[in-house]
Amino acid sequence: MARVISDECVSCGSCEGECPTGAISQGDTKYVIDADACVDCGVCEGVCPTGAISAE
Repeated sequence: MARVISDECVSCGSCEGECPTGAISQGDTKYVIDADACVDCGVCEGVCPTGAISAE
């Protein structure tokens, strides 16, 4: 199960640098998670200042 980023994302970039598999990248309006690369470690969720990341 991959993590997902909601519309609460403010594109701060905190999550991208913390992802151990590089599954997070900047999308058109917010950051996005590549579900195939995500290992569901939860590190990104812990560093998100707006709580925009959660389990799918």
